[in-house]
Amino acid sequence: MTKPTSKNDSSTTWPKKWRLLRVFLPAMILLVWVVAAGLGGPLFGRISEVSSNDQSAYLPADSESATVSTASQEFYDSDDVPGVIVIVSENGALDEADLAEIGRVVDSLGQLDSTGEISPPIPSEDGEAVQVFVPIDSSVELSDGVDELKGVLDSELPDGMTSYVTGPAGLATDLSAAFAGVDGLLLAVAFAAVLVILLVVYRSLILPAAVLMTSLVALCGALLVVWNLANWGAFLLNGQVQGILFILVIGASTDYSLLYVARYREELAVNEDRWEATKKAWRATIEPVVASGGTVIAGLLMLLLSDLESNSVLGPVASIGIIVSILSALTLLPALLGLLGRHAFWPRVPHYDPDSVGEDHVKSTGVWGRTVRWVERRPRPIWIVTLIVLAVGAAGVTQLRADGVAETELVLTVSEARDGQEVLSEKFTAGSGSPATILVPEGNLDEAVRVLEETEGVDSVTISAADGPGGQAPINQDGIQSTGGPEAPAPEPTVVDGNVLLQATLSYPADERAALDAIVDMREGLSEAAPGALVGGPSATNLDTITTSIEDRQLIIPLVLVVILAILMLLLRAIVAPILLVLTTLLSFGTAMGVSAIVFNEILDFPGADPAVPLYAFVFLVALSIDYTIFLMTRVREESLRHGTRKGIVRGLAVTGTVITSAGMVLAATFAALAVIPILFMFQLAFIVAFGVLLDTFVVRTLLVPALSLDIGKKIWWPSKLSTDDGQAAELTKDEQDDELRTDGQNGHVSRV
Repeated sequence: MTKPTSKNDSSTTWPKKWRLLRVFLPAMILLVWVVAAGLGGPLFGRISEVSSNDQSAYLPADSESATVSTASQEFYDSDDVPGVIVIVSENGALDEADLAEIGRVVDSLGQLDSTGEISPPIPSEDGEAVQVFVPIDSSVELSDGVDELKGVLDSELPDGMTSYVTGPAGLATDLSAAFAGVDGLLLAVAFAAVLVILLVVYRSLILPAAVLMTSLVALCGALLVVWNLANWGAFLLNGQVQGILFILVIGASTDYSLLYVARYREELAVNEDRWEATKKAWRATIEPVVASGGTVIAGLLMLLLSDLESNSVLGPVASIGIIVSILSALTLLPALLGLLGRHAFWPRVPHYDPDSVGEDHVKSTGVWGRTVRWVERRPRPIWIVTLIVLAVGAAGVTQLRADGVAETELVLTVSEARDGQEVLSEKFTAGSGSPATILVPEGNLDEAVRVLEETEGVDSVTISAADGPGGQAPINQDGIQSTGGPEAPAPEPTVVDGNVLLQATLSYPADERAALDAIVDMREGLSEAAPGALVGGPSATNLDTITTSIEDRQLIIPLVLVVILAILMLLLRAIVAPILLVLTTLLSFGTAMGVSAIVFNEILDFPGADPAVPLYAFVFLVALSIDYTIFLMTRVREESLRHGTRKGIVRGLAVTGTVITSAGMVLAATFAALAVIPILFMFQLAFIVAFGVLLDTFVVRTLLVPALSLDIGKKIWWPSKLSTDDGQAAELTKDEQDDELRTDGQNGHVSRV
């Protein structure tokens, strides 16, 4: 057969000026992305300038604990971060010489520029330990201030004594240290995992390099936009949002690149000219990629409804990442591959073969060929068994404990602050250094003190008093107590805007469930006895964060489902198929959560999960799974228009199987990389999403959805015309088929992935 050169030969089809433009335009695209990478790359080391891991910074401004936090600053000269130093003797009780030596070290700490007014050493009842309250100056980097404390303690404390820096300052420092691997280790692991998968899939060196370059440049571009928006005050980043952004951009841009590469390879087989193949591949890829990316963005933007800024900020940040990923996959990669041509696929170079058009991409042999034939022969038994297995896995979701965990449990590696908190709880009142803060109208002071003293778990109460030691004075139902001897007058309380400030030291660590229960009891008692009193502090902040997160979860999850269902109905022009797809996606999510709950509880023995874990897992699993649904079902619908529903489902599964599987493996691998960050939240999210994506890729989209669709038949497209005229589809001429596809908003190339 003679090769059709008139259509594909650039020397006859394209004038010289257009041939020059075809090289100049990709070169300009590459230049733009290189500039973006050059500007965004250096920002990897500056994210700390626009981020914070402080829980209170993300609470809604009208929450009770946030209100108290703001008001309490009027009672103090500074907003220093409280820290607690615990020094323990390894040789029994501390003698006078030991206490004198500790006092000397504490005096040295007081000379540091990073510390505020330090308390004197307070011995424990058994005499084997002392605690020292050390505020860290808010003008210095918290981790630097804590490291400076540790340096002095390590160098000046005598042998036989062990020191710990704990309290809010110590815990926050350990948390920041755990997130330190986001810039380096996380990216290295993610890119290494993607590289291995791409090498296996493509069996080429040049093509994986081009795809990885696309992902890396997309990440730099996304960071450029996000960093500047955060710097301008649009939002505040934190470690977990940063890590998720990195992983999402790498995974999404690689997935979209896989789709373009698959289509480009197909077009190179039927188009001799690489630029003609580039043009057709780009036209065929843009609509499904934009549709699927838009669906992910729509789901992510539902997070804007969250009252927690740590949740709401993820919506626009992740959406920016998806947008840049789409742009990179649809501009940078086509430019790169257009310039490289067939050489990009070396050594498995696709050869020009016009006779292969239309059928070479349908897998009829190998694993996918056998899978397709199996599903086609026995759809009902397959979907019934698959449904039962998934339902059994989903039953485990009843074991999920997602009502919050102690702050000391967040870091999975060694934590000095956690060890210090355990010693503090053993030797002193457990809540030392992290008291509840109560803002009380001055006229209700007596009633408030009575409620606090009657609340189970309250060890002692103090009141802010400028002339008291450390700005505090003890108070009980008999009034403010003198701190200068029997004859000395009691300090006067500090009054700001008609309010006084109390501090209640709890008998429990500030982040334990018992402490949160004590805050609830306080609020209930004060609401009746001292109207207008507000409770804040570390425990209250933790409680308000958990409560708000649970409320967000209950609001956002249903809305995400509604939005995605509506988008699917518009894309597929049907009602039955979208409902079926959303229900299978829900089942897949439930199974992922159920299996994860069993793994977390019975195998890894985790203490529980943050309330945001199910929310994040749902948003990412459902939104990203819909990506694969769109790639599969848009192609199924296209094939159904040409060949009828049954054959269309079979052909759609055969065509998309390899690409969807590869994309799912890439996405699972990138999210699994989050586990290298030793934070409980990140590890749990990594496991749930990675397992869920693999489950969706290999089971739901491969077996359950096609088998159900085959069993239902053409009614799956109800109420569209395809649900009644299914048999006529195979009899349409080529031109009529293309007209039908264009009318439906999808040309003959739209969903060929």
